[in-house]
Amino acid sequence: MKVGFIGTGSMGSLLIDTFLRSGALEPCDVLASNRSQGKLLELQKLHPGLNVCASNCETASGSDIVFLCVKPLQFKALADEIAPCLRSEQIVVSITSPVQLQHLESVLPSKIAKIIPSITHSVRSGTSLCIFGSRLNKKDRLSLLQLFSCISVPAEIPESHTRIASDFSSCGPAFLSYFLERWIEAAIEATGIDEALVSRLAGEMLLGTGRLLTEGSFTPRELQERVAVRGGITAEALNHLHTSLEGVFERLITTTHDKYDEDVLRLDALFGRSGIAQGPLDR
Repeated sequence: MKVGFIGTGSMGSLLIDTFLRSGALEPCDVLASNRSQGKLLELQKLHPGLNVCASNCETASGSDIVFLCVKPLQFKALADEIAPCLRSEQIVVSITSPVQLQHLESVLPSKIAKIIPSITHSVRSGTSLCIFGSRLNKKDRLSLLQLFSCISVPAEIPESHTRIASDFSSCGPAFLSYFLERWIEAAIEATGIDEALVSRLAGEMLLGTGRLLTEGSFTPRELQERVAVRGGITAEALNHLHTSLEGVFERLITTTHDKYDEDVLRLDALFGRSGIAQGPLDR
């Protein structure tokens, strides 16, 4: 199976590197094209045998599965460029959440899927969000699920939940890292604890908490109740968080959904579709 990647920026290169390191793909099975030839040559140097293509059409025509790893507003121009090079039996995968299945199905002859990856895949962890178009059959879906199971835990979701699910699986590492960064900075300032030590404690704590939630059968509420003894230090601090963070997460969700809806409307215009009158929490 030949797998192509158009766009080898941050996420495109991460997927290539992780698929290859995991053994899911061999370098000879990967085709890649990018506006910057330098990035392609760096990837080829890291993974000898990787096929560097001279054009996006070369990548598209030579692949069984083609990943489109470009920015949302670049999709229409890219779709117009590669449409003549594609065949109906190929699978085209968008990794960009605002690009709708209907956008690509309206202009490309191939089978269409959307899979939202996460930076956590670089350590073969996290969830990949899978949304399948109407043209994919059971075998096609299984091929994509098997590929992503080598680097993540694939989860099939409805397209209407793309944004909210991405808030957790894709944006979540940045949100939690920000929380930890501020907490670590405050700890250093207040106590003088070594930064490397407290950063390691925070990372191991986060890893263990994730395992408790995924393997230990705890819900977030149950975990809080188990740790926070009534009248104890943890319970006192949780009361402070409850007050201080009032409304924060609602505003976070509104912010990500507003930006998502803005991008979708701009894509609707590019792909020649009328605006979709849905509220920010309906996508």
